[in-house]
Parts: sequence; structure tokens; C-alpha cells
Amino acid sequence: MQATSGKDQARLRAKTRLFVGLVVVSNVSGNSALTHGMKQLGDIGNSPLALIGALFHPWVALGVALLILWTLANMALLSWADLSYVLPVTAIGYVLTALSGEYLLHESVPMGHWFGILLITSGVVLVGVTSPATTDHTPL
Repeated sequence: MQATSGKDQARLRAKTRLFVGLVVVSNVSGNSALTHGMKQLGDIGNSPLALIGALFHPWVALGVALLILWTLANMALLSWADLSYVLPVTAIGYVLTALSGEYLLHESVPMGHWFGILLITSGVVLVGVTSPATTDHTPL
């Protein structure tokens, strides 16, 4: 195993924070745009043709593109940071998604959900104050 310098660790921390932000923002904005577009279309049923047709709605297309970006950024992030760090830290997206639903999409978020959001936020803070965990992965 090769030792990493302080400079390399600082660069890894900066890259990890950048990608955590990208993962969270693309997930929240992608899901919000997708929801907004689908609500504009109304109940389209479960016909595969109707669902494919929905992809051409601008908000739906934006949402899908952002969720593709989320997937790619998440894959990259997980290639160098441990799942046990990434998943709890990116869980702040659940909080932001609820806020987006309440204030941008005008959905009603019940008090029980807000209590759960408080618990999630507490967990994110606890994990977020630790250094990004990375394990030296050797190919199988």
C-alpha cells in the first residue's frame, strides 16, 4: 500500500466535497424537475408509449438529464470514497428534496416527515464532521 501525502489527501478531500455537492444538487434538482414535469402532464397511466412520450416534455427531459448526471457523479464518487461515508453525507439530499417539495412544488409535508428530516440531518452532521473514508481497494 502506498502512503499518500498531505497534499494528496487535501486534493482528495476537495474532490470528494465537490462531488458530494454535485451528487446532492443533481439528485434534488433532477427529482424536482422530473416531478414538476410529470405533474404538468397529469396522470398518463402506465402505458410504455405514454411514458416514452413524457420524456419529450422539457421539465421531464431536464429531470432525466440531471438524474443521469447524478448517476455518473455518484459512480465516480464511489470509485474513491467508501459507501459508508458517501451514503450518509449525501443523505442531506432527502432534506433538500422535502424542502423542494414543500416550497417549490407546493406539496404538503407532514410533521412526522419533518421529524424524520431532523434525524437525517443529525446523522449527516455526525458523518460529515469526519474525514472522507477511503479504503485501499485491490482488484479481486
